[in-house]
Formats: sequence, C-alpha cells, structure tokens
Amino acid sequence: MLHEQLGNKIDAEAERTGFSGALLVKKNAHIIASGAYGYANKAEQWPNRPDTRFGNASGSKLFTAIAVCQLVEQGKLTLDSKVMDILEQADFPHYSRDITVHHLLTHSSGISDYFDEETMDDFAALWTTRPMYLLKQLEDFLPMFRELPMKFAPGARFHYNNAGYILLGLLVEKLSGVAFTDYVERHIFTPCGMADSGYYSLDALPGNTALGYIVQDDGTWTTNIYSIPVKGGADGSAFVTAPDMLLLWEGLLQHKLLGPELTDLMLTAHIHEEKEEYYGYGVWITKRNDEVYKYHVMGYDPGVSFHSAYYPSSGATAAVLCNQSRGAHQMLKIIEECLA
Repeated sequence: MLHEQLGNKIDAEAERTGFSGALLVKKNAHIIASGAYGYANKAEQWPNRPDTRFGNASGSKLFTAIAVCQLVEQGKLTLDSKVMDILEQADFPHYSRDITVHHLLTHSSGISDYFDEETMDDFAALWTTRPMYLLKQLEDFLPMFRELPMKFAPGARFHYNNAGYILLGLLVEKLSGVAFTDYVERHIFTPCGMADSGYYSLDALPGNTALGYIVQDDGTWTTNIYSIPVKGGADGSAFVTAPDMLLLWEGLLQHKLLGPELTDLMLTAHIHEEKEEYYGYGVWITKRNDEVYKYHVMGYDPGVSFHSAYYPSSGATAAVLCNQSRGAHQMLKIIEECLA
C-alpha cells in the first residue's frame, strides 16, 4: 500500500513541477519507490534512467569526512590535530594555529570561504573573472581564499565553509600520498560497490551521465558547464547514481568504511546550526523532540540539486538526484510525508 501511495504522489509531483532526475527509496532493504523523470540530455531528448549519474554538489562532503575519519582510524592524524602543523603555515599566513581537524569537519574553523553563503548567493558569479576550466585539482582553489582573514576564532560558531573542506582534502592527499579523488574512489566507492560513481570532468563525462541544466522562468535553458568548476573535489561535485548513494549509507552504517567508534563520531551532533538542524562530520542531523529524525546530505549548484537521507526510526533511506537547480528538496518532502 505504501509503495503504491508513494509512487502515485511522486508521479504527481514530477508532473506538477517538471522534475528532472532520479530517485530511490528503500525501507528495511526493500525498494518502496524508484523512478526517473525528464532528460539527461535535453537537446537529444535522452531520458534520465534510474541508474543515471548525477552531480551531487556538496553532498560529496560526506565522502571527504569519511576519508578523513579513515585516516584518523589509521593513526595518521587525530581529530584534535592542528591543521597548520600538517599543512604549510606559509601558504595560509592569516590562519590561526589553533584550527583543528574537528573544526574543519564541523564548519567551525573560522576561516573565510571562497563562496561565503552568508554574503553571496550566486555561485556562478565566481567564474566571471576566473576560468572555471582551470579548477581541476585542490591546489587550484587556494588562490581564492588562502590570503583571506579569519572570520572568527576557531570553534566560536558554525559557518558553512567550502574552503574548509578543500583543506581537509589537502590533508587526505598529504597523509595518504594519493590524489584526493583517487583516494575516495578507491577507499570509499569501491568497498561500498559504488561502481557507477566517480569524479569526472565536465568536458569528459562518461555515458549515462546527466548534464546539469539552468532553467529560466520563461522555460529557456543552458547547461551548467560554465557555472561550476570543471571537476569536483573535496568540497563537492562527485557524480553518483541513486542506487550507489544508498549503497554508501549501507556501507557506512554496516561499518564497511569505518569501525563503530568513528562511525558514531561522524553521526554525532557536534554543533548546532539553527532550529532543529545540527552538524556531525560531513552530515546534517535533524532532531525532533531531542531524538534524531534523520541524517542527511544535500547539495545545490547551478544545474544541480541533491538530497539523500537515512531515517533511523524506520530504517528507510532515500536519494533524490536532480539535474536542475531546484527540485530535489520538494521531492524529498513528498517522500517524507509518506514515510511519516
């Protein structure tokens, strides 16, 4: 009954809003909803499929946090390690020496971001004077923020920060000896069986990958190839499928990636953002009546919207991937209404 009811509501929502993407919902390992809508390529009218790859923007920060916690588990650093003791202080002349790995993971480091969501709202505007096609490695982002002053003392408050996750990626590279994206694909995607996910350049996308679309109010559209960095990294923009994203939750919760202690630390509400929202390590945590309602990740870029969640009380997991700037949040809301 739930399967039919949810399917009908999802179809109606997709029709009403013109949703373009794919979704998958499981409860206790059973699929209760799956679907694909719209086009992966609008010009050729190639339809999205349930296993199409989509960009997930900041949803990839969870992968970065897992990578860092794996290195903690291996004894290569601690959550209290001072970041400037590992990276070159000379590269970040204004950064506090008190910044720890924990501060970066929880967006409480106090460093300035290259895209500050407290003062900026147009991510694409970053690339009007800076060639986005040159941003292929983590080091390529450093000129955008390493000379900026601190915003506040480490640990003082929450401030969502992409630059902080770039630094975490640099830690992974320095301590593992391999490129960040190679590390994630090898040590996170492969153990989880995420064979269709990876970090791809926008100018060299593999088959069955959705292009991202920026749709105007009059219905005209452009792709997002000039609006986001050409290749994703530690702060976001991997490409994943809906089935692979649920495999990630499964791998994390079944300790395929980390032991129980580090998994629990990742899923601990370390810092309060606002209202019912808290942040762990790379994951948002929503509480209701002091109980965890869901662990979730989300991402928004021009031409990308993404939400994925695990609901501990019911054992349900969901992934909604959309190749337009809006759509994933409202679709997840429909799903949650049926799961309640």
